Amino acid sequence: MSLKDEFKTMVTRLTARYRIPPISNIFLPPFSKGGQPQEAEFMALSLAGGAAGISYVLLPDEKEIEYKALRPADFVGQNPREYALEFGNDDPLKEMISLAAINAICQHVMRETNFPLDSATDSLGLLSVSAGDKLGMVGLFFPLIQSIKKAGADLIVIEKNAQLIQQYPELPISLDATKLKSCNKVLCTSTTILNNSLDEILSHCAPQAVVSIIGPTAGYFPDPLFNRGVDVVGGRVVKDGEFFIQLLREQKRWGAATRKICFQKRTYQGLGN
Repeated sequence: MSLKDEFKTMVTRLTARYRIPPISNIFLPPFSKGGQPQEAEFMALSLAGGAAGISYVLLPDEKEIEYKALRPADFVGQNPREYALEFGNDDPLKEMISLAAINAICQHVMRETNFPLDSATDSLGLLSVSAGDKLGMVGLFFPLIQSIKKAGADLIVIEKNAQLIQQYPELPISLDATKLKSCNKVLCTSTTILNNSLDEILSHCAPQAVVSIIGPTAGYFPDPLFNRGVDVVGGRVVKDGEFFIQLLREQKRWGAATRKICFQKRTYQGLGN
């Protein structure tokens, strides 16, 4: 079963057990050719009751007309399940909305069940990078570069964007994911789920490597990732969907409307029966 099929199986299970409220709002940032600017990288979908889901706007330029044709009013009142189950259909526009719907459904269930969420543990801190470590960084996490160097650890950054190699010649950036085989710790952006690269990344990780996946789009239950051998998932849950969308629309910081969460495979109890 593909990773995205596992997410759909999880959604099917959740929506069979819990009543999921309809979509109440959706935010779609302006489309930018050549990639979204930092202040307009995320879209969101909120449900009646306050839950919401975040997704990364990862679209090729040829999707511009189709994206601009989306009308938020058409989503309001719809069942998020129908969008969530389009995950893995190879249409990046539909998959973007699917991921937001998956996150929103999971976060609604977290609310309904008072699911225990760990907001005290820093998912990055669990890596505890030190001298002698070799860290594989999938996606360029700029804020961590200096702390990794200061710790005396070796670093390799795996990227899909070849332009970054020329743009940052001082950084050890490579397009070759096989270099992860020599890493004992791997930090991976959650965007790899959306762009279908995670399975390949994991296939190059050493069996004993500690693998962490982090990012604001990882607001779902971690079961599909733990089933793939991931050790830590760090993401965000939305505390107030409407307020969060307002902050996105105004291009303001999210802190007041979200909180970071951390799931650890060794302590995770699972969704239950």
